[in-house]
Amino acid sequence: MREPEIIETFDCFGSACAAVVIGAAPERSAREAAQHARHSLRAWHERFSRFSPHSELSSLNGDVRRVVPVSPLMALFANVVAIAGSLSCGLVDATLIDQIEAAGYARELTQPLPLPIALRLAPARRAAGPSAAQGWRAIEVDLDEGTVRRPPGIKLDSGGLAKGLFADVLAEQLAAHPNFAINCAGDLRIGGAGGVVRPIEVESPFDGSTLHALRMRRSGVATSGIGRRAWLDASGRPAHHLLDPSTGRPAYTGVVQVTALAPSALMAEIQAKAAVLSGPRAARGWLPHGGVIVLDDSSHEVIEPPGRRGLPVAPQSTSRPTPARAAPGAPGPMPKAMARRKVSSSAGSGREMK
Repeated sequence: MREPEIIETFDCFGSACAAVVIGAAPERSAREAAQHARHSLRAWHERFSRFSPHSELSSLNGDVRRVVPVSPLMALFANVVAIAGSLSCGLVDATLIDQIEAAGYARELTQPLPLPIALRLAPARRAAGPSAAQGWRAIEVDLDEGTVRRPPGIKLDSGGLAKGLFADVLAEQLAAHPNFAINCAGDLRIGGAGGVVRPIEVESPFDGSTLHALRMRRSGVATSGIGRRAWLDASGRPAHHLLDPSTGRPAYTGVVQVTALAPSALMAEIQAKAAVLSGPRAARGWLPHGGVIVLDDSSHEVIEPPGRRGLPVAPQSTSRPTPARAAPGAPGPMPKAMARRKVSSSAGSGREMK
């Protein structure tokens, strides 16, 4: 008898999340594992939200000490901020909270500005660059001691980097199950001991249609784009949450969305964001493991994963797993492909982390 696919869908990080598990592991059944993932993500949401004045992240950002004791996961995240800045040559800069709030993202978003309208009103396209300050360089983390050292005033913005990290942490815990997929508000991690191939459907930011279906056994996946979190600022200019670090303003580069594949969800997050910010000429160079690039004119380019052409959707011996939907996290219901065979679900507050 084929083992059932257990799916937990729930609101978290201001978006839709899902934990999908097939088969038991020595520590937990599939249902217990999916429920554990849901409980973990909701707890981490509370600790890492910049919108909550009582979160651990807000406490760290507001602490006047140069050296601050933090939890192990917060220390790991702070270290990730420094690594992401270095690996992306300063394009992925998670120390720009003041700038993003000045652009109008100081509270949770409700109804986003439609992408075609935002693009019509947007300024001339230009590739982003690093900031002169490069605050991420000032972050020092002692993972053994559990401390973060930085000048007071350097603030960390959790956002996509934290979601990629969380997906990877859960993937380690789920590795012994035959198959799993974690959707952490758009950052995905798929894998499992059974080596089952899972389709990953890349969604268009313009109309929600499927642009391409990637097929992977084990992978991190992240989609970064400007279509799901957009608004008009106080001056009536279009704005979104991906900033050009060199200007502190929302970046309009000619690339509106990138889906990246990588060995981890965190690395996929870094590469997808850097590809969007670098513009059409350089975007492909950020996708060594494959992905999909979508431009202003709605055209797209597929970069197939090396050595992955022609993989079957699933082995003959197992049921076909539910496709994972690759799209930026946004307020709203669970993407339809992840909700087709829902076994159990629960609803949360839906407050945004980023």
